[in-house]
Amino acid sequence: MSLPNEIVTSQREKADEHYGRSNLLEAIRAALAAAGSGDGVLTPEVLAPLDQFHTRGADATIELAREAGIAVNSVVLDIGSGLGGPSRYLASAFGCRVYGIDLNASFVDAAAYLSQRADLDSLVSYQCADALSIPYEDGSFDFVWTQHVAMNIADRDKLYAEAFRVLKPGGRFAIYDVVAASGAPLHFPVPWASNQNTSFLLSPTSMRDILEAAGFRVISWHDGTRAGIEWFEARRAASTATAGTPALGLHVVMGQAFPTMIANFARNLAEGRIGLIQAVLERAAQTR
Repeated sequence: MSLPNEIVTSQREKADEHYGRSNLLEAIRAALAAAGSGDGVLTPEVLAPLDQFHTRGADATIELAREAGIAVNSVVLDIGSGLGGPSRYLASAFGCRVYGIDLNASFVDAAAYLSQRADLDSLVSYQCADALSIPYEDGSFDFVWTQHVAMNIADRDKLYAEAFRVLKPGGRFAIYDVVAASGAPLHFPVPWASNQNTSFLLSPTSMRDILEAAGFRVISWHDGTRAGIEWFEARRAASTATAGTPALGLHVVMGQAFPTMIANFARNLAEGRIGLIQAVLERAAQTR
C-alpha cells in the first residue's frame, strides 16, 4: 500500500537534508584541483573515487552493467543518479543516452558539471525529480538503473511501479541495493541516513515480492554481502598503509561525518545487520 503524501514528503525532506550541501560544487572543484585535475578532460577512472557512491565502487557498476546486458546505444534512466558516476560509465562504455534524476539539487548541478568536464554532456543529462513521480512517459527506456538508492524510499510499491511504467516492454531494471539482514537495529549514522527516520531497508524476500507484484520477472538475483565485506576490509587495510586522506573521495560529498558513516556501514555489514543484493529484472514483453 502506498504511503500518504504528507508522510512521503516529510521523508523526502529529511533525506534531502541529510545529503544536502550548499557548497558541494565548490568543494568538488577544489578537490579536483588538489588532485591535479583542475583542468582538462576527466575520465571515469579519475572520477571513480569521487562519484561511484556505493559499495565496491566502479567494480560494482561494471558488474551490474554486464549482468543487466546493457546494449550499445540504449536509452537508460538512472534513478538517484547522485554525482553521475554510473551514468557516465554507461555513456562512455556503451554509448548509452542516460537520463539521471535525483532529489538533491546540489548533486544534479555537480553531476552536470562533471559530465561537461568528462566531455559526456551530449550523452548524459540530469534533473531534480522524484523517483515516486518520474517525469517521463510510459515505455520511455530500455533500462532503468539504480544503485544504493532505495534505502531512502519507504514507498517501495510506488518506486517499483514507476520503474515498471517507464520501461519499454521487455526492458530491464538493474538494481544494486542495501537490504535488511537479521532485523537487528543498525549502528547510525550510515551514508544514507543519520538515524532510523530516513532508513527504510527491506529484507531480500520482501523486496523481491514487491518487485514481482509490480509485474517484474527476475532474471538474476545475487547476494553480494561477502564481496562487500571483503571490499571494506581491503579499504581499511589500504588506508592503514597510506598516510593522509586522498584529495578525491566520498568525504568530499558527505563532509566530516563520512568516516563514521562508512565505518558503521562496514560494521553493520560484518555483523550481519544488513546485506547487499544485485538483481536484474525484466518487464514482461506484454503490457500488464
